[in-house]
Amino acid sequence: MPSHVGDMAVETHGIAPIPPGNRYGSARRLFTVWFAPQVNMTVLFTGTLAVVLGLGFWLGLLAMVIGTVVGSLAVGYLSTWGPRTGTAQLPNARMAFGGTVGVVAIIQWLSSIAWDGLVGLFGGEALAELVGIPFWLAVVIVLAAQGVVGVFGYEVIHRVQAVMTVVLIVTFSVFAWKLIDGHPVISLPTLGGADLAGAFALEVTIALSLAISWASYASDYSRYLPVNTSRKAVFGYTFGGLAVAYIAVQAIGVAAAGTLTDQTAAGVREIMGGGVLGAVALLAIALGSVTSNAMNDYSGSLALQTVGVRVRRPVSAVVVVVIAFALIMWLHSGDLASRFQGVLLFVSYWIPAFVAIVAIDWRYRSAGRDTVNPATEVTPRRDAVVALGAFFVAFAAAVPFMHTNLIVGPVATALHGADLAYFVNFLVAAAIYGGYRLVKARRA
Repeated sequence: MPSHVGDMAVETHGIAPIPPGNRYGSARRLFTVWFAPQVNMTVLFTGTLAVVLGLGFWLGLLAMVIGTVVGSLAVGYLSTWGPRTGTAQLPNARMAFGGTVGVVAIIQWLSSIAWDGLVGLFGGEALAELVGIPFWLAVVIVLAAQGVVGVFGYEVIHRVQAVMTVVLIVTFSVFAWKLIDGHPVISLPTLGGADLAGAFALEVTIALSLAISWASYASDYSRYLPVNTSRKAVFGYTFGGLAVAYIAVQAIGVAAAGTLTDQTAAGVREIMGGGVLGAVALLAIALGSVTSNAMNDYSGSLALQTVGVRVRRPVSAVVVVVIAFALIMWLHSGDLASRFQGVLLFVSYWIPAFVAIVAIDWRYRSAGRDTVNPATEVTPRRDAVVALGAFFVAFAAAVPFMHTNLIVGPVATALHGADLAYFVNFLVAAAIYGGYRLVKARRA
């Protein structure tokens, strides 16, 4: 395991808790590790969906701020568990789910592959536009490069994201300036009444899905911090990194919607005026895609280890590359906006229930304790079964409220396209599992 800031050796340590004597670093590092992965074309393109849905600039931006703040609160809270347990998020979830955590870990691994596809799509497009190679070859290069970074692990990811934060802030600042200078940025709503309200709710959920998708990774990147690290600092830097990046980049996306549409890489080059600036922007987009997806690969490998699969990270990376490649080619072959929105929403529908269950268990388990060792915690079989049952019941209850190109529930249809599935998913899981733990505590 890495032993200090700047230790660039390959991390071979798995999901076992990091011993207190091997902890290092400060909470400030969490800002850049959560900021840089969000400064990419996936988030920018998500911003354009506000205009596609008919909200216009100001309503679209408001919806994204609401969704982003709610999702970032969950990630910031779970990130505080890292110093207290020394363990990644899925191994921490074993305390609530017991032996059934393997089911959740498999879902998380598949979700990490889906995110590889959503982010890698734009990285491949930018690289293909930059050097003039076929799209499929550019995708392979991007996926292979992210696998290399993911193999090195925790410390390399932190260091790379710190560097990329500076690079991406400069690049996207220039992009935003070029966009404002000579391009229309303020669009008006094209909907009204109930349709406008439904689109607003859908955009809140889209933004929420982006931010909360990191919840199942949260403590992966804080687990090496010293035990006495301030919880407020961990929460603040994590929340700040996510929220600032998402809001800023999505705001650019809303403003650039008329120029980018489906031709994202070409649109960026056009806005930057071509030449050196256009090339630098495309290179930054490709590199940003690599570094963002490296976190998906890294956390995905931890999820597989939580399942109990004995697989080395390079092997896991190859499997991820193959599946993600197929997903990217499918996304790129049709209606990008529709398919992108569908996968974006569907891939994270399970996470609010996950957050509710592990947070409730943590509330009972950590009360009055500064540290918790998940490796020594006991989870009764009944508790584990109830947790998994609540997880699936909550997902089923949310289906009628979903609105994607994969599933359009009757409630979402009746609400003019409003997608409330994330909120239903959280509330149902909290009610079932929380009610069970409350009754159990009173009987104890």
